[in-house]
Amino acid sequence: MITKTVNRLNTAFKKEVHEGLTSELKYLSSKYIYDKKGDKLFQNIMAMPSYYLTDSEFEIFSLHTSKIAALFEERSGFDLIELGAGDGKKTKILLKYLVENNAKFVYKPIDISQNAIDSLSVTLAEELPGLKVDAEKGEYFEVLERLQQYHTRKKVIMVLGSNIGNLLHHRAIDFLTQLKDIMNEGDLVFMGFDQMKNPQTILDAYNDPEGITEAFNKNLLQRINDELGGNFDLKAFKHWEVYDPETGTAKSFLVSLKAQDVRISAIDLSITFKPWETIHTEISQKYNDAIVTWLAEESGLKITKSITDAKGYYKNYVFIK
Repeated sequence: MITKTVNRLNTAFKKEVHEGLTSELKYLSSKYIYDKKGDKLFQNIMAMPSYYLTDSEFEIFSLHTSKIAALFEERSGFDLIELGAGDGKKTKILLKYLVENNAKFVYKPIDISQNAIDSLSVTLAEELPGLKVDAEKGEYFEVLERLQQYHTRKKVIMVLGSNIGNLLHHRAIDFLTQLKDIMNEGDLVFMGFDQMKNPQTILDAYNDPEGITEAFNKNLLQRINDELGGNFDLKAFKHWEVYDPETGTAKSFLVSLKAQDVRISAIDLSITFKPWETIHTEISQKYNDAIVTWLAEESGLKITKSITDAKGYYKNYVFIK
């Protein structure tokens, strides 16, 4: 049984929680995992040996720094806009190189987490005091309109960490199309795509025995408890990961271990869970060259270059309009 009251849905978080938990197949958006605790948990995930994505892209940035910088630089200067900047671990390699080589640019990190933006701004001020930083909080789709104002010189838009993989293909095409629409001649998109590989390698990356990924996904429920007056029992849910090698889609779920009732007072919502009922929390799409080429063509973009790590686990692609 579900009791609905919609007059309290006055924030995006409330609206999306209500919409997801009243759906026939329950879901929650992974973007709401990220607060101070969620950011720290994701940093712990990136440090896990099984989470190869960070090390693979870090290798690309470390071994090909000058090559990447040469793609970006422009005599009149450029704006380096990073969507989903996080802690900036990989980007700092490039930023340090650009600063040391007197490149004329402004770094604009954008992230949905205010905590991530604040932390990154502090560390950049300490580590690279000569760097010009214009940080902003926001999520991808809402920020794209504001990026249209950046048209007086070259734009380089970076999306790292295979964050594009959080979008199903039709949404990824929408996103890439919107990127294309704000690009001018000479602008670039530099984007990371996790590649298809041994299915066990992928499962291991999202299903660690230490339970860090489980705690990361459960932070969605904790945020609902803390911010919306929910009474989720986190121990009554189990994290479950699946990977379909045919479609290249990894999915994360929280599975109810028993019949239970949950109340979320801020949105006046009561929900009943059956035993083994799921909440879908996240997708992580995997790719190959053919899929990325198709996404680019559907979006009005063209691939001009790609750079991979030594194992071929991960690729960064360069797109032009």
